[in-house]
Amino acid sequence: MFIQTEATPNPATLKFLPGKVVLPEGTFEARSRDGAARSPLAAALFDVPGVSGVYFGHDFISVTKADDGSEWPQVKPAVLGAIMEHFMSGAPVLAEGAAPEGDAEEFFEEGDADTVATIKDLLETRVRPAVAGDGGDITFRGYREGVVYLEMKGACSGCPSSTATLRQGVQNLFRHFLPEVREVQAV
Repeated sequence: MFIQTEATPNPATLKFLPGKVVLPEGTFEARSRDGAARSPLAAALFDVPGVSGVYFGHDFISVTKADDGSEWPQVKPAVLGAIMEHFMSGAPVLAEGAAPEGDAEEFFEEGDADTVATIKDLLETRVRPAVAGDGGDITFRGYREGVVYLEMKGACSGCPSSTATLRQGVQNLFRHFLPEVREVQAV
């Protein structure tokens, strides 16, 4: 099994491509050992010293290293080993009965339903594919009084350039198609 790695805009996060589907639908994120309990693979990754977060997409795994002096040259080989061992074992990525993360509670006024539908369409067709290429995800959480609330996940969570991505990229895109959008904020 050959696992490719890619750098992400977040220097604390690497993207691992195992060459097979990780999650056929949905996503999974764990930012702590307790959060990883629903996934044998996430639990194995948290056993690697220096790992502080994992995110599973359709065909990739983003791993974030701790801000405790851990360096990728020491952490990366153990992460590669844990991923390889997991896939070679045939064990499931998620524990039996554990479902991938779905959409969390959303908030918006009923009168804004058309605006929200356009926001979601722009996210799905133009934003999420680009963000997934960087090892992360961005999901809609709400819309109120011209402000779009989005959640950053995976490599995008805590990334130094995520604010710029939201302000210059996503916010400008939304404003182009939806003049009523004033601002985009991360939640």
